[in-house]
Amino acid sequence: MGFLRKNLLSVIEWKDDSKNTLVYRYVVADRYEIMKGSKLVVNESQAAIFVCEGQIADIFTAGTYTLEAKNLPIITKILSWKYGFDSPYKGDIYFVNLRQYTNIKWGTTNPIMMRDSDFGLIRLRGFGNFAFRVILPAVFMRELFGTVKLFKTEDIENYIKNIVLSTLTDLLGECKIPALDLASQYLELGDTTRDLIKPKFAELGLECTNVFIQNLSLPPEVEKALDERTTLGVLGDKMGQYAQYQAANAMRDAAKQPGGMAGGGIGMGAGMAMGGMMAKSFADAGTQAETEKCPKCGVAVEKGLKFCPECGTAMGGSSKIACPECGAQVKASAKFCPDCGSPMCYNCTKCGAVLKGKQKFCPECGAKIN
Repeated sequence: MGFLRKNLLSVIEWKDDSKNTLVYRYVVADRYEIMKGSKLVVNESQAAIFVCEGQIADIFTAGTYTLEAKNLPIITKILSWKYGFDSPYKGDIYFVNLRQYTNIKWGTTNPIMMRDSDFGLIRLRGFGNFAFRVILPAVFMRELFGTVKLFKTEDIENYIKNIVLSTLTDLLGECKIPALDLASQYLELGDTTRDLIKPKFAELGLECTNVFIQNLSLPPEVEKALDERTTLGVLGDKMGQYAQYQAANAMRDAAKQPGGMAGGGIGMGAGMAMGGMMAKSFADAGTQAETEKCPKCGVAVEKGLKFCPECGTAMGGSSKIACPECGAQVKASAKFCPDCGSPMCYNCTKCGAVLKGKQKFCPECGAKIN
């Protein structure tokens, strides 16, 4: 009975119950060999590779097949001269999963070095995931799984992860995107990485369908500097309140010390002093110095300076103007000419603007001064 069963035809089919099996070699457990005339069932998202006498005889896609000479042209050449297809096929059938394998994690084991326009040379770390599938079963067999009985995603994960990481690292170095703008380019960087690694995956019979970047993080010291800059930007003109807040925190921390407020007095005082210094420095930085124009070259000069730093002309009260009557040089602050006693101020006859010194035309309306 056992001999008879081993020579009966069979239905060859594989239903994958796992989530990570790429290749399964069909085991003929109850017969000597795969029998001529046996049914081969290939489900959707599968391919079956028929190997005979050490060669790939045929590849079957989704469907049901009867193993006969007309289905296997290569086997016809190999076996017809010797057996005439009267004996069982001495070969193996490998089922290959063609579905997508998603959420394959990747992460940087070492920092990615890049030169940034804002921070100089920095180190980036990142992580994400990618997806792939088999598109060329014969190439996949020759290049990777060979004749093993069971081949899973774990067997090639590290290798293809290295391809993804090396391509992404090279891309980040070449694109020269500022570190602060990387977050807005995750999708574009992932798609570009996917396109760049397609030829490398194709050499293995694979296709990378997606690459996703979930995070690219800056070094802790750079992140700390960014946080401080953000804090100052948010505070704006509230530095005084911030100093008071810091002082209150210092008092609270001092009260927790073993000596209470007395023991923490030095720390509290230092905290208050630092807060006051910060508030004053930011207040001073936010106050714009008042300026006046040089009477000769017109350059804006900070008030209080006696001479123009550009042309050397005397500024403020020490500058002189011509008397409208006698032409003598008189201090700009003088109300009357010390030589002829004439008033230094007069009105434009057309617009009534107050003029000072000897002028040919009114600076307000342009009227000629008589």
